[in-house]
Amino acid sequence: MQRAKGPALIGLTGVYCAGKNHVAALLEQRGFEVLDVDKLGHRAIECEKERITARFGPGILGPDGKVDRQLLGREVFGRPEELAALEGIVHPVVQEMTAAWINEKAGKPLVINAALLHRSAAFTKLDCVILVKAPFLVRLLRARKRDGLPLKELFTRFKSQKHFISQYLSRKSDIHIVENRGYCTFFARFNQKQLERRIDRLLLLLEKR
Repeated sequence: MQRAKGPALIGLTGVYCAGKNHVAALLEQRGFEVLDVDKLGHRAIECEKERITARFGPGILGPDGKVDRQLLGREVFGRPEELAALEGIVHPVVQEMTAAWINEKAGKPLVINAALLHRSAAFTKLDCVILVKAPFLVRLLRARKRDGLPLKELFTRFKSQKHFISQYLSRKSDIHIVENRGYCTFFARFNQKQLERRIDRLLLLLEKR
């Protein structure tokens, strides 16, 4: 299912548990190489383990000596100053890794898959942005199944993203909203086909530019 023909650079993002990684897999099937920036963040945390430990203390380390991201998350969740300190350590490293990957893959159709895509240095270079959303109940069920968090914490996460879509729409960028209704319902096959058709239409638009 090779559809990508030109050296397009697409941004991919979405609200919590909307299924952007599923869309990333569909784009891979269509010939794109995908960079998972969230995974780069995990690598950056280990690269900067000494600085992070110095800032947040040894309590964020697991039994294996690596940074336990859940423990680290508890240190920064709901604490803007602490979160800013962590981002100040990790984000520059992620930006460097992202730029290096784009340069390495020059001339190929690429996708930057990132939860905080709007903060990426690559944002201004994107040909378009695919923003994935899903119905609230679908996201809630996915979050419970995937992360197993208490409902109170899930609602807090959802509430923290109430301006997520508007912050992209307010930018002068080519934004395409894609709804991923899921593949765990009675209409699973229909929803999947609908999603794939929407992706294919977007790729055709890019090819015609």
